[in-house]
Amino acid sequence: MAGRRRVSGFSVVALCLLLVALVGCGGRTATDRSSTDVQRVLDRRAAAVLAHDAAAYARTGTATGFGNLSAIPLAAWSYRVRGVERSGDTATADVELRYRVRGYDRGPVSAGRTVRLSRDGTAGTWTVDSDRPAKESGQQPWDQGAVRVVRGTHSLVLGVGQSTTALRRFADLADRAVPAVSDAWDGDWSRRVVVVVPRSLEGMAGLLGSPASSYRGIAAVTTGETGGREHAPADRIIVNPDAYGLLGSLGKQVVLTHETTHVATRADTTSATPLWLSEGYADWVGYRGSGRTAAQAAPELAGAVAEGRAPARLPTDEDFGFTADAEALARAYEGGWLACRMIAEQWGEDRLDAFYRSVGTHDDRAGAVEAALHEVLGTTPDDFTARWRSYLRTRLG
Repeated sequence: MAGRRRVSGFSVVALCLLLVALVGCGGRTATDRSSTDVQRVLDRRAAAVLAHDAAAYARTGTATGFGNLSAIPLAAWSYRVRGVERSGDTATADVELRYRVRGYDRGPVSAGRTVRLSRDGTAGTWTVDSDRPAKESGQQPWDQGAVRVVRGTHSLVLGVGQSTTALRRFADLADRAVPAVSDAWDGDWSRRVVVVVPRSLEGMAGLLGSPASSYRGIAAVTTGETGGREHAPADRIIVNPDAYGLLGSLGKQVVLTHETTHVATRADTTSATPLWLSEGYADWVGYRGSGRTAAQAAPELAGAVAEGRAPARLPTDEDFGFTADAEALARAYEGGWLACRMIAEQWGEDRLDAFYRSVGTHDDRAGAVEAALHEVLGTTPDDFTARWRSYLRTRLG
């Protein structure tokens, strides 16, 4: 540089040299260096997980929980440091964990983690003290204990606190569900499912990051990464063993088939898809071929119709809230199921599938159902609702 200016008696060069020990002149801050160092140790930790190398894992810090996930067939496991708060020789890192189960996940599951570390003052290396779910994230199965794995023909069952015999029963049910769904749904999907069976309702709630009261009485739910119509990566069917155990053999099969349907239709289910359609279709597949009559499978709605309280409209998304009244929630599911059953009977099963996909092609909820009713079924919302109400009276009256 020609003609260096001086600032308060110090040259710019001298000022830079003075500051470099604090933040690095034109270089990385101390926080930047900490992030890089933490990323480096987590990269080694991830490599140890994939290599099933307990010794290498222990060299990166605490080995607590390593054995809990050793049975899971992992295709990928990585960490991305999103931020580090450092105080002397301790640090807390905001981390994104991404992993894939081999043969089942098209894309990674993402989970927020809070990793606490400490640094050896002599060696200057960071080691992991703890690795826990982030505040707004649910637990992963291995956070709850050792994961036992049972493989089915079309399924992988991950259980915590469950016997191999119990998990085998879930695999058998899932193995029957997958072909049943494939027979009904003509879309492209992996034809494999991952079922997670925790120890209890509280374990289910922990995996979902929600209060247990939100899922009391709910036998199972399906979670998934939103991947768009072309790429729906990783779904998990999470079972509430407390509620599921109260079901009979048919009920257990219907639930697993229902949840498997959500896995199959994930790529075609978007924000435009109303819950009466997504839940109704899943129930339609679940009961398809069961021989159950409408009145047998929809007792709450049948009772309402018999008392002259037939609904005037299709169920709204709010009607499906887990905190809703149990009877009202049942009527919402039954109403959605009967709407899909009516489409299958009056327009045909192929048209039902086409209608489902057509709704999901829209980016927004507004107008999506109306357009699909017109384009696929050749009807209007008012006409469809009137047909549905008549169908309820005919089938349930």
